[in-house]
Amino acid sequence: MSKTEVEVRPPYVYRGWQAKLANYFKFNFYRTNFRTEILAGVTTFMTMGYILVVNPIILSNAIFLEKSGDLFSQLVVATAIASAISTFCMAVFANYPFGLAPGMGTNAFFAFSVVLGLKIDWRLALSCVFVQGLIFMALTFTDVRRLLIQAIPSSIKHATAGGIGLFIAYIGLSGDVTKGGAGLIVSNEATKTAFGSFGEPNTLLASIGILITAGLVVRQVKGALLLGIASTAILAWVLHVSPPPTGLFAMPTMPTDLFGQAIIGLQNLNAQNFVDWIAVLLVFLFVDIFDTIGTLTGVGMRAGYITTDGQLPRANQALMADAIGTTVGPLFGTSSVTAYVESVAGVAEGGRTGFTALVISALFVVALFFIPVIQAIPAFATTPTLVIVGAMMLAEVRELDWDDMAEVIPAFLTIFMIPLTYSIAEG
Repeated sequence: MSKTEVEVRPPYVYRGWQAKLANYFKFNFYRTNFRTEILAGVTTFMTMGYILVVNPIILSNAIFLEKSGDLFSQLVVATAIASAISTFCMAVFANYPFGLAPGMGTNAFFAFSVVLGLKIDWRLALSCVFVQGLIFMALTFTDVRRLLIQAIPSSIKHATAGGIGLFIAYIGLSGDVTKGGAGLIVSNEATKTAFGSFGEPNTLLASIGILITAGLVVRQVKGALLLGIASTAILAWVLHVSPPPTGLFAMPTMPTDLFGQAIIGLQNLNAQNFVDWIAVLLVFLFVDIFDTIGTLTGVGMRAGYITTDGQLPRANQALMADAIGTTVGPLFGTSSVTAYVESVAGVAEGGRTGFTALVISALFVVALFFIPVIQAIPAFATTPTLVIVGAMMLAEVRELDWDDMAEVIPAFLTIFMIPLTYSIAEG
């Protein structure tokens, strides 16, 4: 039993359907309530909702009928459906507050390396992701993936949590200003990276947002992270740094041209492309396994789920939710699904049960009708939340034995390499 799973008297008494939900998600175990869980779910969704726009933009380079972008609206819906289904499975099967969605990095690998680089038809590439999901299920049934989590030394688990903290802060700080990012960290030929310029409105507003959010967090204001995102976005709209929403509602376009193409794509597998197909399958498999394990371990460590013997309770259920998402995703037309490090934003707001994930899942469905609003939130508006959460996660390095260099060296390399390689798996 983890340190958070201590039986205590629940602070709230619920009746009827609310009592049934509270009991199912073990609110009394985690000393939580509906208000906290809902707030955590909204916060996590706000930090990962960008995927509804970013993923279709990336995949549109490879997945189209006649020209790039002609399936964009369908890819938005595919992204939302895959995210909602996989996150729902995480909620009801594993009772964890983790959000899942098509993975950043793997979507770029899918589009630029596999489809455009290797000239593999996008339908066949989707079939590769689909088969990978089936293999994930098999590995989960045989307990291999859970054993991988258990086998990772506790020092590496703490280091992974700290490394993820630096990683998500780096993501928030280094966003390209031309694409709505904060630009606080920019590329530099001489020094690799350098500090950005306050002459850029995005950079200035992101910095102001960090100050606002930090002030709210220090004063322990409930919903501080969500308020930080909202205030930064509103400032951007008011000051005309970023265009405001063009509307509130828009009817979704169902992915009729994408659904089932992963299975149809298997018909294109032949002797000429078989070797490349297998190679791509193995790369997807390797990266997703360690990406998911790293995320579950890091966020689980921050939430206090990891037990004293280094295990993640209900690991197989959590991994099965991920496997289901990776299998369902390509059926709707998107790349592989994975657990999101941004889930730690909801954990920082107090989310501890699957009800947080249930809220995230519901918001992905609701978001289908509010794409104009989500699309209007600039990327730099999430920078304050990612920075603050990164600082919270880095606190895990306190658990390392800094006098034991046998532990410190691999832990340091893990912490160091995760943000600088831009990959949890490689770190």
